Amino acid sequence: MSTSTLEAPSKPRADKAHWAHLWDEVITGGLCTGCAGCVVACPHDVLGYDDKLGVYKPFHLEAEDGPGGCGHGERGCTSCTRACPRFRAWETEIDTHMFKRQRHDDEVAGISKDIILARASDKYILDKGQDGGLVSAMLIFALEKGYIDGALVSYLEGDGSTWKAIPGVARTKEEVIAAAGSRYTYSANTMAYAEAVGLGLEKLALVGMSCMSSVPSVMTARKAGKPARKFALNIGLLCSKTFDDAIFEELFEAKYGLKKADMVKMNIKGVFQIWMKDGSYHEVNLKECHAWTRQGCLTCPDFAAEHADISTGGIGAFTDWTLTIVRTDIGRKLIIEMLEAGVIEARPGDDDPGAIELMRKLSIVSRRRWPQSVNFTEPRLGIPPPKPKAPAPDVVAPVD
Repeated sequence: MSTSTLEAPSKPRADKAHWAHLWDEVITGGLCTGCAGCVVACPHDVLGYDDKLGVYKPFHLEAEDGPGGCGHGERGCTSCTRACPRFRAWETEIDTHMFKRQRHDDEVAGISKDIILARASDKYILDKGQDGGLVSAMLIFALEKGYIDGALVSYLEGDGSTWKAIPGVARTKEEVIAAAGSRYTYSANTMAYAEAVGLGLEKLALVGMSCMSSVPSVMTARKAGKPARKFALNIGLLCSKTFDDAIFEELFEAKYGLKKADMVKMNIKGVFQIWMKDGSYHEVNLKECHAWTRQGCLTCPDFAAEHADISTGGIGAFTDWTLTIVRTDIGRKLIIEMLEAGVIEARPGDDDPGAIELMRKLSIVSRRRWPQSVNFTEPRLGIPPPKPKAPAPDVVAPVD
């Protein structure tokens, strides 16, 4: 149950709130994930996006209004707050719009129709992709069958040697394959929306981290304008956190001598795995990486990409299968057609109960990040209380 009426009577309704409220409650309030939904939705093009030096935050371009002011907002524009998947009672609003009900307490990983393990049937796509190549196979199939005419994805900057992830548009099989693989640093793929529109694309897929996967859904639920109508498919990536780009120089190179220009692949399977051009393989303890956790991830409550059509992740016992959570009718239709066409193969999610339990566990960990001080406390629903710590043993002085 939302406590907004009781705890925040002085705040304007969400449908009247604008940039000043978003700036105060989300961007400087510690809830901003850097998804850039507000930037994409702004009809006046007065919001920019800073992805330098680990910032990953929107900002206001009109200096005369100050960083937290917006003349358009004062005159009634509310597009930015309507597009923000962390503003006010976002989770219950999206759940109700997408699924026609609010989630139950045991649905900590979100509402779903099916949970399966899936992978690409084509060995080339399987080898090029990450953990089964499912996302690449879905995008290629969706393009070929006319579900979409482009996808907002991430690429590596330049020749890839900087390992800087940047947003881009994929329109062909070759472009999808070029975008395959995981980075573990952040790219606001939503920012490729303007490029897609410039190319004349009308039916878009979004591939994004959990926080980004709520953008199309909240835009639709809150009627945030034209961008909402262009998203035809929403693929979410299970995500507990991403890292600042500085981790390459400050940890991997400084401590282990691993230069990013010499890396060819990375993954996370309990440890940070790195493959190098010379054929060597290295593991870095994830505890060492925590100091480089991106700021926008520190309060994010969504591990399981709860508002995507299909959520995917490489967790569990089978490294070449993707844990796949089908959430919507369009998601189920796409998966069934791909199975019938032989594009993917699948097995029951129950074949790997450990993966499902891990998803639930990591979802609870993420949901506990949501600050209890926030008036709109829905992301903490259904979370079991932490287990009490065992009392410390009595310290007995040694006897000589």
